[in-house]
Amino acid sequence: MPSRGSASPTGGLEGLAALVTGGGSGIGLAAARRFAADGARVTICGRTAERLAGAAAELEEVAALPGEVRWQVADVTVEEEIAAAVAKAAEPDGRLDILFACAGGASHLGPLADADAAAVRATVDLNLIGSFLSLQHAIGPMRRAGGGSIVLMSSGAGHFPHRYLTAYGMAKAGVEMLCSYAAEELGPDGIRVNVVQPGIVETDLTSVFTGGGPLLEDYLAEMPIRRLGTVEDVAAAVRYLAGPEASWVTGTRLAVDGGHHLRRGANYGLLFEP
Repeated sequence: MPSRGSASPTGGLEGLAALVTGGGSGIGLAAARRFAADGARVTICGRTAERLAGAAAELEEVAALPGEVRWQVADVTVEEEIAAAVAKAAEPDGRLDILFACAGGASHLGPLADADAAAVRATVDLNLIGSFLSLQHAIGPMRRAGGGSIVLMSSGAGHFPHRYLTAYGMAKAGVEMLCSYAAEELGPDGIRVNVVQPGIVETDLTSVFTGGGPLLEDYLAEMPIRRLGTVEDVAAAVRYLAGPEASWVTGTRLAVDGGHHLRRGANYGLLFEP
């Protein structure tokens, strides 16, 4: 039988509690919008209060349950802060049904020989350790709920090489292995763990790449479906993995990339090389 935390008899998310890290913008906000519109009680967290407040107001406009949108300032690399965000999402009954660990980014981009160790560590810390801490603190309230769904954010760069994107790629590869271990270990608790693996998506953070130029053309040349992704493309996949439609799906890496994974990774060297 589906667990309480991964299914609703109506096929929606009514009565479920969801937490989205990095939920103030981009893919995280788009996924939070889907959760809220489908009836979930949604909490978003991130590092900027002003951005979170604006995002929460936007979510309230589409929420099926007005007054059930919350936000919390939290850096996912700081254990006390992500623990507080999980606790807030689990109020008032102490249970959490959905976690989308979306927070991520890259502090290093460039050749291995020139890599700054601190920037590499920061990239791994944000993407891998942040995902680990988010997942770890969600286990308790999901067990209390009788199960749940965790969706981790990876990238095509974590699955196949993108030249000069080493730190980000190795961190995301770690996220994918975290998914495998967690899915195997937590399945008996009714907790499903999956990964969404986006290609290049147009957001505020990626505008330097998506605005045009040789790197964008390199991306598009390697896509069977030759267009940029949208945050809604990825949010739809996250909503599927989080919801009752995927109640027998765990340990999966779902590529949402226009087929980019069928070919070669992008060459970020085009940003550096003549």
